[in-house]
Amino acid sequence: MSELRGVGIGLGVAQGPVARMAEPAPAPADAPSTLSVDEEKARVTDAVAAVARELEARGIQAGGAAQEVLEAQAMMAEDPTLADEVDARLAQGRTGEFAVFDAFASFRDQLTALGGYLGERAADLDDVAQRVIARLRGEPAPGVPDPGHPFVLVAKDLAPADTALLDLDKVLALVTTEGGPTSHTAILAREKSIVAIVGAVDAKDLRDGETVIVDAAAGVVTTAPTPDELERALRRAEDRASASSAPITDGALADGTPVPLLANLGKPEGAIDAVALGAEGVGLFRTEFLFLSSAQAPTVEQQREAYTKLLSEFPGKKVVVRVLDAGADKPLAFLNDAHEENPALGLRGIRALRASEDILREQLTALAEADAATDADLWVMAPMVATVEESEYFTDIARDYGIKTAGVMVEVPSSALLADRILSYTDFASIGTNDLTQYTMAADRLLGSVASLQDPWHPAVLRLIREVGDAGRAHGKPVGICGEAAADPLLAVVLVGLGATSLSMAPTALADVRATLLKHTIEQARDIAAAALAASDAASARTAAQQAAAGSARTAAQTAATTR
Repeated sequence: MSELRGVGIGLGVAQGPVARMAEPAPAPADAPSTLSVDEEKARVTDAVAAVARELEARGIQAGGAAQEVLEAQAMMAEDPTLADEVDARLAQGRTGEFAVFDAFASFRDQLTALGGYLGERAADLDDVAQRVIARLRGEPAPGVPDPGHPFVLVAKDLAPADTALLDLDKVLALVTTEGGPTSHTAILAREKSIVAIVGAVDAKDLRDGETVIVDAAAGVVTTAPTPDELERALRRAEDRASASSAPITDGALADGTPVPLLANLGKPEGAIDAVALGAEGVGLFRTEFLFLSSAQAPTVEQQREAYTKLLSEFPGKKVVVRVLDAGADKPLAFLNDAHEENPALGLRGIRALRASEDILREQLTALAEADAATDADLWVMAPMVATVEESEYFTDIARDYGIKTAGVMVEVPSSALLADRILSYTDFASIGTNDLTQYTMAADRLLGSVASLQDPWHPAVLRLIREVGDAGRAHGKPVGICGEAAADPLLAVVLVGLGATSLSMAPTALADVRATLLKHTIEQARDIAAAALAASDAASARTAAQQAAAGSARTAAQTAATTR
């Protein structure tokens, strides 16, 4: 028996035989084509169109966040710039297969260098290219294996098109050797409630057919498990299934301290499922879906209709809406599409909106009108705030439009360090742990080569969160968490111990977080947070928190026994 460690997604545990993802097909040879340039162009055009339509169809079938990712991939496949690059190579007499391979590789390298949102798109380019090349060769598209029985899928990483449509009757668990807690694979696995461990580097040595236990709660893959270990894992899985079917209650700690559990949503259509899974409101509603697929900004009427649809699903409940978070790393022709050497540090978020203030004013108008037409408790926040002046600017302009509760997102270290001054003016803060981790550690959260640094458990990140929590407590202002960190059940306890007053996450993570919070009092949460803060790196912080949590659980059990 040995243990392979990675980053677990959720609290699930599963067991079964390994089935490895096939390695990518070999690169096409740079040999001259035997067809005419026009014939090769026709082949490539047909193949690209077919792949794009297949991706769109998979997106419709999958729905949710997966649909957004796959629609973006389909658009990428038919990107005019890429088409020009392919045509240039075809004009030199290359085959369609090599032209696609070489053009996509060149474009991927350019996007990887840019980082941020564009770097994320680069991570999907290889999959699109492989699918186009497979179609040109008349071969099946790369994808998930089917050994004919349930299995634990092991892969370097998964393309969104594969993750989105995993057959959950066959895929018992997912283990990847690359990726971090905020990668596409992790996000989609969490959304689909797949038992998953990402970034388990040593899983590359697992063999087809060998039995493993995948323990997401511990972030451990156990190889060659004993019969007793298999039995314990089975009992844990059964206990978790029973707990998930228990009546849904509001989020709270063991001593009754309320911790509202909210949903992160990208479209109004996700509201019904979120409520069914126990969301007490919305902690982050991303408005980008209205803008990113348009050649021009949506009208006030179009926005009002979408916001009204969302707010109507949450009468009397808090709904936190983030105004448009776009800019140089998510270029919009009507906002800012100027090239920047480092777009992650460029004109984005509130900076881009100030440069095109009419877009912000129209969005606030639509939000205020939707608020007046519904009974939800609307909160509105600005993204990527870095200074006190920016927070004052947004709070003032939001109030001018009748927004009753205006706040800011804390995603960069400067706003965390200045939280006491920011919260003296604005109504609330919401911490975006994905970007806060990226900027604190100077590690692009979408770049696999620095995945080990993209961990919100790092004490440097936790200290910044504590700064915001302390400021919120001092001013009597709410501090929410809306990054992926809130979906990690034990980290959720730590975040509450650091001062978070609400947690927002993918709706499928709500049950695990709710169950874990109920095991600890507020004092125990603070003790667990202190143990994590005392560590020197992310791994030891996670271990220290696990040990502290186990200690508090033993104390609770002893107290209960004494009381009886």
